[in-house]
Amino acid sequence: MARALSSKDILTCQDLSRQDIRLIFDTTRELKHAFYRGDMPRLLDRKTLGMIFEEPSTRTRVSFEVAMVQLGGHALYLRPGEIHLGVRETIADTARVLSRYVDAIMARLLKHETLEELARYSRVPVINGLTDWFHPVQALTDVYTMEEKFGDLKKIKVSFFGDATNVANSLLVLCSRLGMNFTFCGPKKYWPKERVMKMVEENISETGANINLTEDIDEAIKGANVVYTDLWWWVGQEHEAEERKRAFALYQVNSALMKKADKNAVFMHCLPAARGMEVTDDVIDGPWSIVWDQAENRLHVEKAILALLIGR
Repeated sequence: MARALSSKDILTCQDLSRQDIRLIFDTTRELKHAFYRGDMPRLLDRKTLGMIFEEPSTRTRVSFEVAMVQLGGHALYLRPGEIHLGVRETIADTARVLSRYVDAIMARLLKHETLEELARYSRVPVINGLTDWFHPVQALTDVYTMEEKFGDLKKIKVSFFGDATNVANSLLVLCSRLGMNFTFCGPKKYWPKERVMKMVEENISETGANINLTEDIDEAIKGANVVYTDLWWWVGQEHEAEERKRAFALYQVNSALMKKADKNAVFMHCLPAARGMEVTDDVIDGPWSIVWDQAENRLHVEKAILALLIGR
């Protein structure tokens, strides 16, 4: 493609300029329309994506593989334990070897530092498919979905309830980068860490974004157009499950909470969802939910990212 992103890698949303983000969204819209017309351009003909997974995944594996196929390329699923990432071979050596075989690498890894080292030694683009700190592709999908629903992103209030997960971190960074109105609501112990807030503060100084951290549920839900939540614990936090259940119980997204939001509010979740924990069935399956639109859009956003990074 004639157009391209300014960054070689997408490790966090901070790697992308506002022009990059707009280009991703505009390209997503074009490719989604082409998909529904049944007229998919072969932008990735003879291109190959290496997909490294330290943990299995439904959406990340399927959406990236289908994205490559739909645009005429090929994806290699490198399942957990199949390659020797930092075990029998250094991360640097794995990056150097894969760079000779594939056109891009998507990695879903337990530690963000592993991803950074992989990108440091890779000659081809590296895309973060999820780490313990960030999930930029999910955040890009989420904000694109918000734009589909509401139009002007600066006119909506996004409220996230629960834990500062990798998704919450990426949403904070992306929304601050775009000058949006974003409220994070949860127990102070679980608020976003300094590493994330440094990026957010840098963005606020440039865009004037309205970013708020609070424990006050009523403050967070008032006027909210988008209500978002995520799992209360992740891989490696299982031993904290009971403590986290108690800490986040008041922050569950249920119909009573949704009724306090804006009358046209929508509910979003990155999935998988622990139904009955962070969200109730009547919300995720009800009229507020755009979760399935959001899940589908992972495919279209990833096609845009791949096309812009390695497309012809």
